[in-house]
Amino acid sequence: MAKAQNNNSNDYSAKNINVLKGLEAVRKRPAMYIGDVSSRGLHHLINEVVDNSIDEALGGYNDRVIVTLKKDGSVSVEDRGRGIPVDLHPVEKISALEVVMTVLHAGGKFDKDSYKVSGGLHGVGVSVVNALSEKMTAEVRRDNKIYFQEYHKGIPVEKVKQIGTYKGDQTGTTITFKPDTEIFKTTKFNFDTVAERLRELAYLNKDVTMLLKDENDGQEETYRFKGGLIDFVKYLDEQRTAMHKPVYIEGEKENTPVEISFEYSDSYSENVHSYVNNINTIEGGTHLVGFRTALTRTLNNYAYKNGLIKENNKITLTGDDFREGLTAVISVKVMEPQFEGQTKTKLGNSEVKSVVETIVGEKLSEYLEENPSVGKKIIEKCMRAAEAREASRKARDLVRRKNALDSMHLPGKLADCSINDPEHCEIYIVEGDSAGGSAKQGRDRRFQAILPIKGKILNVEKAKLNKILENLEIQAMIAALGAGIGEEFNPEKSRYGKIILMTDADVDGSHIRTLLLTFFYRHMKELITSGRVYIAQPPLYKVKKGKEEHYAFDDEERDKILKQLRKDMKTKAGVVDDDDEVDEEGQPKGVTISRYKGLGEMNPEQLWSTTMNPETRTVLQVNVESAAAADKIFETLMGDAVEPRRAFIEKHAKYANLDI
Repeated sequence: MAKAQNNNSNDYSAKNINVLKGLEAVRKRPAMYIGDVSSRGLHHLINEVVDNSIDEALGGYNDRVIVTLKKDGSVSVEDRGRGIPVDLHPVEKISALEVVMTVLHAGGKFDKDSYKVSGGLHGVGVSVVNALSEKMTAEVRRDNKIYFQEYHKGIPVEKVKQIGTYKGDQTGTTITFKPDTEIFKTTKFNFDTVAERLRELAYLNKDVTMLLKDENDGQEETYRFKGGLIDFVKYLDEQRTAMHKPVYIEGEKENTPVEISFEYSDSYSENVHSYVNNINTIEGGTHLVGFRTALTRTLNNYAYKNGLIKENNKITLTGDDFREGLTAVISVKVMEPQFEGQTKTKLGNSEVKSVVETIVGEKLSEYLEENPSVGKKIIEKCMRAAEAREASRKARDLVRRKNALDSMHLPGKLADCSINDPEHCEIYIVEGDSAGGSAKQGRDRRFQAILPIKGKILNVEKAKLNKILENLEIQAMIAALGAGIGEEFNPEKSRYGKIILMTDADVDGSHIRTLLLTFFYRHMKELITSGRVYIAQPPLYKVKKGKEEHYAFDDEERDKILKQLRKDMKTKAGVVDDDDEVDEEGQPKGVTISRYKGLGEMNPEQLWSTTMNPETRTVLQVNVESAAAADKIFETLMGDAVEPRRAFIEKHAKYANLDI
């Protein structure tokens, strides 16, 4: 054995060490740079280019960004910035434009004289987009000349050249790229996804106009919000009843501009979104901690100072009480942001906490003194939240006591797995007892747990926590997951690394799935942001020909299977004319198509092979691309207002495939 190992080590030498030059590394491992190669990574390409245009706006050089989705599948991003420099780079001895477009970690963001603040600080943005595009062009307008360069898969086709001139002072850059089909699973851009990001950027940069055009269907959107963050908060709370006009706080300390707007509504959930240099910090960070600390302290001091909390009051207000029904947007501009991780979702700069804390403390105190009626409303709202919190604590204690009487402390209908390591365990939350029975029989007992839920759970969007905890199905989920809820929630205590929602492929199944997602988003959000929540994709069709069985997950896949079967039969029979091989409906003879309406229609073996076997199943990971957009959708679909929901359904009805 030892001898064999020696032989192997001798085979490992300098020739085994690969050096990827230029942009090769990006094409080899694209996910390292853009997260993944799915639709999410595809849209990230646009964000990288747009962010460069916004960085020009942050410096005061650009007031317009035009994004065009073209008919050939490419995208162009045009701005009115200074234009990327085209003169000879002193070190690289090629045009600065070519350096920016083809060299990793090259850009003006490293130079404080060029950019005071910036979102893209690693210098990998546009060069990565270039590497992952089958074709890209850069057109630069500066010094009354128009310069041009073309690239294929990141490699320049020719040197930078002048292609014309222009009059006036209209400088800028236009980047056009077509994603590489060899890299991405899909190269079709979604108008709404792009629009959501551009709208967000328009709110955060009130002096910039964002235009989005789709040449495929003629859709156009223009975003410009002179109210900035105030308009953003109003947009987020569109379907809620606000208790007062949005509070606006602006200040600068230690070269860090801070801009905040917030208001309280009749909602029961916290809805806070934070940004650093226009980047959505989904996981928060020091700026968010600073805001929450200052908000709690300032409101608490104001309440006691003005006698709004009685001395003998048994209930003490906590940070959670001050955040119930709060909608806020926090935007900070940091010269040298330190993000925790490449994904830039959590700010790590310790000095930003005290900056935000100081500014919010001073400005909010002034606001409350000037607006005592608003201050009183907010404190009354927080007192009601504290009373509800106390009621929910009693409800939790009751649930705990009930669980303590159970020998296993787990819900009776849970079929648990034998492995205890959360990393290797997964739980299927299954709609209905019949499907739950099949899932229990078909699963791999070692690492798969099954929790059947009966009927539709409570819509948590419209309920306080103490009411939520009275729902038996929700109680069962909380007990099974083991991560707690409310103040005690800790995602690290989750007993399962994967939580998979498995519902029927009908209208009721979709509704139950939405109710479950609403619960997870509002009360266990960290499970979603950490990538632990998934949606199972059971097949819609079974196509059978003799002993041969195929499963299709949508109409398109079904048609592909049928097409292949026709082709195979034709080849086998040596038939030139198809007519003899198909029935009256045009389907291959001897082929039966079954439509699964519910999970209970599948036997345990079918359920395992199609939906539960990690080797063959399809599961969709639930992620939050834009927290603001996600919040808006949940409020629209699950809130009280009917009209926005109707408008949403009418707009998206063309994508629905209802089997009623």
